Amino acid sequence: MTADDNPPPKPQPAAKARVCPNCGKPRSERYDPFCSKRCADVDLHRWLKGGYVIPGAESGERESEPEDED
Repeated sequence: MTADDNPPPKPQPAAKARVCPNCGKPRSERYDPFCSKRCADVDLHRWLKGGYVIPGAESGERESEPEDED
């Protein structure tokens, strides 16, 4: 196999503008990925209040193991 056998690299899509996920303003280097301390705090508040949920099984929904019968 030679270098000529490799296909040319695919063009990359244009990078999306880096904006704050809360308000859409340009991101701040200091508060990345947010634009300000306020937006960072709003996001933290959402996590603490349960606004964001990671999907998964409830802790009480575990399958029980079969019991041994004597």
